[in-house]
Amino acid sequence: MRTPTRVSSLPPNPYEELASLAEPEAGPHPGRPAGAEADPEADPHIPGAGSTGHPFGFEFTYVTPDDDGSPPPGHRRAKRSRRRPRRSRRLPGVPRAAKLLIAAAACAAVLVLADRCAVLYAEKQAERKLQQQLHLAAAPQVDIHGFPFLTQVLAKELERVDVTVPHVAAGRVSLAKVRASGQYVRLTGDLPTDIKGAVIGKVDGNVLLSFADLNRELGASQVRFRSTGAHEIAAEGRVDVAGQQLRLRAQARLQRVGDRGLSTDIDGMSVDVPRVATYRPGKDKGLTLHRETAERISRDAARIKAMLSVPALAGRLGVSPAETELVLRDEDRLHRLTGAPRFVERLTQVNLVDAVVEHPWLLEKIGLDPRLITGVMQLRPPELTDRLSLSFQLPKEAVGLRLRDVSVERDGIRAEIGGVELPVGKTG
Repeated sequence: MRTPTRVSSLPPNPYEELASLAEPEAGPHPGRPAGAEADPEADPHIPGAGSTGHPFGFEFTYVTPDDDGSPPPGHRRAKRSRRRPRRSRRLPGVPRAAKLLIAAAACAAVLVLADRCAVLYAEKQAERKLQQQLHLAAAPQVDIHGFPFLTQVLAKELERVDVTVPHVAAGRVSLAKVRASGQYVRLTGDLPTDIKGAVIGKVDGNVLLSFADLNRELGASQVRFRSTGAHEIAAEGRVDVAGQQLRLRAQARLQRVGDRGLSTDIDGMSVDVPRVATYRPGKDKGLTLHRETAERISRDAARIKAMLSVPALAGRLGVSPAETELVLRDEDRLHRLTGAPRFVERLTQVNLVDAVVEHPWLLEKIGLDPRLITGVMQLRPPELTDRLSLSFQLPKEAVGLRLRDVSVERDGIRAEIGGVELPVGKTG
C-alpha cells in the first residue's frame, strides 16, 4: 500500500524564492563541461540569457567594453544623440535694427548737445556786449528761446530773447531790475561764427524801482517810501529844527515826465513835533496840538485863561465873548467848560498859526517851546519837497525804450516799457 504524500499547508517562503534567483557561485556548472566558458546567451540558467525578458519584467542591456575598458564608440554617439539640439539665440534682423537705432540716437544726442552749446556761447556773447554797451556794473542775464538754435542763426532771425538787467543807474536812484522780452530779433555779422549785433523788432518789459533800494540810496536824507495806493506813495523823512529831529511826512503822487521819465508830485506835507503839535506847511498851513498836549492844557487853569484871552481862539473853541468874560472871572464856570467831553477834541482841532504869529507870547504861556515852534513854522514847502521828491529817467543808452504805464506795488514802483526796432551792438 502506497503511503499518502503529505501536502504542507504552510505558504511558500518568499526569501527562498529570492535565494533561488541569486547568481550561482563561481565553479563548474552542473551539466557543463569543466573549462567551458559560460555563454550568457545560451545558458538558460543565467537570468535573461538568450532573451531580453526578466522574471520581474526588467530589461537589461549588456555593453561589452573594449580591451582598454572604454565603451565602444557607438555608445558615445548614441548618448550624444539623446541630447537636445542647441537653439540659436540670435533672431534674424534684430541686431542690425538695434544698431541703427543706437546710431540714430547717438547722432541726435550729438546734434542736440552741439545746438545747446551754441546757445550757451551766444548767450554769453550777448551778455558781454550788453554790459559793455549799457555800462552796467553787473552782467545781465540773456535767455535765447526756440529750438533748434543753429537753424535760427543760419536764417539770421531769433524767435525770442529774454533779458534781465539788475541795478541800472537812473539818476539819483538805480532801477532794481529791468526785464525785457524781444521778438523778431534780426542778427547782423558774419554768421554763424561772428555775431556783431542785432535789431530787436519788438520789446515788451518792465522796470522795478524797489522801495528797499530807494530807502538805502536816499538814506542820507533819511527818507522812507511805502505804498498807499495804486499811484500814491507815503514818504517819510527827518528834518532838524532847533536841535531836535522832527518827522516829516508827505504824500507823493507818481506822474510820467514825457515817455522816458518819472517824477513825484509832493503834497499833504506835515512836520510832527513829538508829543506836542503838528505843523502843515504850504497853502493850507496849520498848527494843531496833539491830544496829549490839549489834555495837559485843559487841566491847567492859567493856560486855558491865556488861550481864552485871545478872542480868535475863544471863538474857535465855541466860547462867546460874554461867556469868555464869565469863565475868566469864575473858576467853577471854567472847570465846567474845560470838563466838557468835547472840549479837548475841539482844542486839538484849533489852528494856532495866526494866533501864534500875532501873539508870540502865547506859546510860552501855554507851555510850548517858542524857539522850536517858531523854527517849525519857518520851514518852506520847496525845501521839504526837495527832501521827499523822487524822479528817474531811463538810461540814455537804452535808445528806443519808452515808458507806457506806472503803478505802485507793495515792494516798489513798477513801470511798463516797450519799443520797436531797438539796435543792440553793431547793426551796420
